[in-house]
Amino acid sequence: MADGVCAEAVVARLALHLRVEIRVAELAEIVLEVVPSNSQEKERLQEVAGLLRRKPGAFATLRATGAAVRHARDDDETDAAVVRRLALSFDAAAAISQTASVQLASLGDEERLSATTEEVAAWLKEQDFTGTGRDILDIGCGIGRFERALAKSFNRMVGIDISSRMISIASDRCAALGNVELRQTCGLDLTEFDDSSFDCVLAVDSFPYLVLAGMAERHFDEIARILKRPGWLALLNYSYRGSLFLDRTDIGRLAEAHQLRVVINGEKPFRSWDGDAFLLARAAEHYRAPPVRTSNKRR
Repeated sequence: MADGVCAEAVVARLALHLRVEIRVAELAEIVLEVVPSNSQEKERLQEVAGLLRRKPGAFATLRATGAAVRHARDDDETDAAVVRRLALSFDAAAAISQTASVQLASLGDEERLSATTEEVAAWLKEQDFTGTGRDILDIGCGIGRFERALAKSFNRMVGIDISSRMISIASDRCAALGNVELRQTCGLDLTEFDDSSFDCVLAVDSFPYLVLAGMAERHFDEIARILKRPGWLALLNYSYRGSLFLDRTDIGRLAEAHQLRVVINGEKPFRSWDGDAFLLARAAEHYRAPPVRTSNKRR
């Protein structure tokens, strides 16, 4: 709870990190025994306990979904082997819960996931990331939630993912959208796309796995290649290392190396999700991007 995340995100973190033998009812009581430091913290503890009591089955689903994806790398694993393992892991996670597989803080609930998706979509629109004349690449599109949420806000969106099951789910969900294309990708690069072929690139919770697989720098190379001038990269969560300082340092270095400017530098603008938001711009000639913002203050 230390970084002020919502109650749903706290429950998701508990599901990921606590021992399996702890029962949900017992956990709810433990939460209520924590001595709050202020009235706001007390209210959040009560909300966490309430979620645990009302949704014991959801907690078990979160545990199973989270356990399907291992966020570690074996010493002898190659980059390609990590990608193959992750693809199978995402298939397994989506089979357990479509919604929790793309966001554990949804608690496996479709309405909660839709609310967070709409909040992120509204933020993208506020940043002038979208536009009816723009072509967007969505790296790690999952079940196609942003394709649906932004369908009227772009000319064309191509969603790619390494999970065959997630692409299948996304294809069903986006079947009526004529301006959406979905592809299963190898996850190693973006060579299937031409130079300067997209106005914007979106990556929501996909870069942490590229970092894990040693593919982050290669994808920055590719993103810089396929972006038009001007172009935008919205990167929501760079890694799961737990260090915003390291994430900012890496993104700053990669942005400088690829002539991208960091416009938003690791803010937490969302109420219903604990993601760190980065927005980068590839400038056109004589284009001046807004100054870098580094505040962590919530909106």
